[in-house]
Amino acid sequence: MSALSDQLVTFAILTYLIAMISHAVEFALGNARKVAVAAPARELVGAGVGSTGGTVDEPVAPPRPDRSAARAALAGRIAAWLTALAAALHLGAVVTRGIAAERMPWGNMYEFVLTVTWIGVAAWLVVLWKQPSLRRLGLFLTLVMVLLLAFAELKLYVQVVPLMPALQSYWFIIHVSTIIFASGIFLLGVVPAAAYLMRAGWEQGRRSFPYTLARRLPAAAGLERLTFTTHAFAFPIFTFAVIAGAIWAEAAWGRAWGWDPKETWAFISWVVYAGYLHARATPSVKRNVATWIAVVGFLTMLMNLFGVNFFFTGLHSYAGVN
Repeated sequence: MSALSDQLVTFAILTYLIAMISHAVEFALGNARKVAVAAPARELVGAGVGSTGGTVDEPVAPPRPDRSAARAALAGRIAAWLTALAAALHLGAVVTRGIAAERMPWGNMYEFVLTVTWIGVAAWLVVLWKQPSLRRLGLFLTLVMVLLLAFAELKLYVQVVPLMPALQSYWFIIHVSTIIFASGIFLLGVVPAAAYLMRAGWEQGRRSFPYTLARRLPAAAGLERLTFTTHAFAFPIFTFAVIAGAIWAEAAWGRAWGWDPKETWAFISWVVYAGYLHARATPSVKRNVATWIAVVGFLTMLMNLFGVNFFFTGLHSYAGVN
């Protein structure tokens, strides 16, 4: 099962990569306007000097569809289906990893990243199902999937091992599952946040890099709404996860909070995300300022996941690479 999980991860990465390329094709062709290329629908031609002196209508050929637009739409649909296939392979990798370990597959950084990224792409498929107009955002989402999964495979991978005694508690399932779920939604949320900042700049007339990347993205207003929706959904779950972690710490270590590096950065992330939601609800705060706070929040999450485990030691060190 462990070998099967490894193979499924590899296939998932390749499928995400092909989906990303398909999205790039849609992106490249998507600027073509769906405008009929044809003569005017009706042309009045004088009948000349005759007994009636009237006019006659000359029939015209029907408009021809824009082939570039049709190809872009086809590439986008293929990309969406490939993303769904990659997500299925990805889920298979998570499940088989858990079967091989005979536990929930969240015992180290590799398994954590593997599960968080699946939550992110599964949430994206739900969004895509409900709002197909946001499909071009899939280019950036699949790029994130490829980069994170490739990094996990190259730098974080460890063999399946039993769960460490410190983690053998029902709080492991409660605390870590909610952290993973919230982190996966935050992962999805940072994609439209970054896209919104670029698209808003483009709509304001900025034509330098990176704003040029956003000229074929959905409208800034829709991206900003998706950013807020995902963060408003994930924040209460993240809050519960932090509280559950404190309860577990009280049971395991005799104190609910000790400013361990991971606890500290979790608190920093919570404050930043709370600040984003407050800024988003404040009319005097510009939307791009609030969105930047959301991006900073995700950077603190990355610091908590990678920076703390690589550069600090503490009571959570067993959650690192080994």
